[in-house]
Amino acid sequence: MPAFAAVRGAGSEFALTCDMRFASREKAVLGQFEVGVGAVPGGGPMARLPRLMGRGRALEVLLGADDFNGELAERYGYVNRALPDNELLPFVDAFARRLAGFDKRAIAETKAFVDQASLPPDSELPPALMAFYASVARPETRARSAALAAKGLQTLSDLELRLGHHVAQYAAPSQA
Repeated sequence: MPAFAAVRGAGSEFALTCDMRFASREKAVLGQFEVGVGAVPGGGPMARLPRLMGRGRALEVLLGADDFNGELAERYGYVNRALPDNELLPFVDAFARRLAGFDKRAIAETKAFVDQASLPPDSELPPALMAFYASVARPETRARSAALAAKGLQTLSDLELRLGHHVAQYAAPSQA
């Protein structure tokens, strides 16, 4: 297993589309860093996070652009459960096998009611995606992203390991 398992930006947005999310207590890192580089997240976290964790915590995740470890992600509702790393895969496997033994129709019908009550309507998603495309095209956002790349973004570097910390330091516009 890697020293950490980061799920940020689009990875976080993909995880948020899943019915359930389980994380390693020791290795998980979740976050939405986009605002830190001047971009609007485009994959639906503004529609999904408030429904999972409430408005204030969702704004903390989205506007703060910081990293959340597995324990805090569980407390906030970002993930269903954070388990010790050595218990994670056995738990998920046992849970999946348990569900696989249940009546498929009962599962599908129950899920449909939960989805209706809790998922955002599809119409909420395209405006944020369009805002994302517009925001990443801005020169200042491109400059912040280039500065992060030059410091080690998407490489095995301290910047990547602690992106939530560094995004404010390296990507913020000059206050001079």
